[in-house]
Amino acid sequence: MMFKLEENGTNVNREIIAGITTFLTMVYIVVVNPIILHSAGVPFEQVFIATIIATIIGTLWMGLFANYPIGIAPGMGLNAYFTFSVVGGHHIDYTTAFSAVFVAGIIFVILSLTSFRQKLIEAIPDNLKYGITAGIGLFIAFIGLRQTGIIADHKENLVALGDLHSPTAILAFVGLAITLILMVMNVNGALFIGMILTGLIAYFTGQLSFTEGVVSAPSIPDLIIDNPITAFSDVIQHGLYAVVFSFLLVTIFDTTGTMIAVAEQAGLMKGKKMPRVRQALLADSVATTFGSVFGTSPTSAYIESSAGVAAGGRTGLTAVTVAILFGFAAFFGPLVQAVSGIPAITAPAIIIVGCLMMESVAKINWKDLDEAFPAFLVVLTMPLTSSISTGIALGFISYPLLKVFKGQWRQVHPLVYVFAVLFFYQLAFLPH
Repeated sequence: MMFKLEENGTNVNREIIAGITTFLTMVYIVVVNPIILHSAGVPFEQVFIATIIATIIGTLWMGLFANYPIGIAPGMGLNAYFTFSVVGGHHIDYTTAFSAVFVAGIIFVILSLTSFRQKLIEAIPDNLKYGITAGIGLFIAFIGLRQTGIIADHKENLVALGDLHSPTAILAFVGLAITLILMVMNVNGALFIGMILTGLIAYFTGQLSFTEGVVSAPSIPDLIIDNPITAFSDVIQHGLYAVVFSFLLVTIFDTTGTMIAVAEQAGLMKGKKMPRVRQALLADSVATTFGSVFGTSPTSAYIESSAGVAAGGRTGLTAVTVAILFGFAAFFGPLVQAVSGIPAITAPAIIIVGCLMMESVAKINWKDLDEAFPAFLVVLTMPLTSSISTGIALGFISYPLLKVFKGQWRQVHPLVYVFAVLFFYQLAFLPH
């Protein structure tokens, strides 16, 4: 059998149960992703179907060609970056922004077919990697708090505590409490179940209604990218090089790190090497490319796949099960669209995912200032500038600079110097 169930010490029933478990832990993305990208002006139905298409393509590739129990879907953080930094920060429309995603996807596919992707991962200092992950976590948690009105605008201090007596804020706090309790009790699918329970509360308190029904047949969305040449020219015309690089950088080490972590948990690593790594790396790069064509931000391997592994998943049959279930989810567009109008239902999941991403702060070397400050700069500036690429840029500029003055310039990989120069040029001479 293509999945080699006996060889991996598993069976069909166990793999299907593992797939259901993974699906429940990551299905929240079909609600959260359309809400975030809709803020960039992308039609809700477009994002909803594009999210499912990208998830199915990436997860099926992972299951059928790489034979790993890992789910692929649009990444949290990258969707926020697309909306608030690329579309909002560069003052471009979402179709142009998707051109940058498409170009990043094409480059991503090429890198995944070569050894350069691994060399790039090795070149990036660990403390910068940890800082980027933590910074994105803080950024998306801030977005969740802002969407619910818990944090509000302030004329002098920029932000302040919002109206905690508003129905939206109260519902968000209740949803956050419910979801956190489920998570500390180790309930599989806690984020998704938390959204369901919060949605029920919203329904019975009159905040949520289903005027368009709950179920409808999905329709194939229009193509956002119908001419690859136009996509490349859009990137050149609008100078979106740093955007493309930021998409690449975050997706590359986020996905690679997640895949290795899940493979290690499943006992699928051969020493320090990951078998069929090229096919596994291609899963998210191919999904990113196709996802941009239909209208969603870059994809990534989901750490929630570890829940399926804990339930016994060891092969690609788990991933195929996840993909099939996401296909069924496509029929619940009206339900998801109704929920999207109530940010307090989805904000708890966004805030908690942000919290989980902050775990990497503990891995930063805080004792050496030349290592700590660039990472700190990344964590600090991402939420305060509402720009993931700005945080990455400042980290890459400050890191080699401090190493040079400390006399440790030889310890810095040449690629980091190249990135530092490019980011400096982008910040100093290109419009923001």
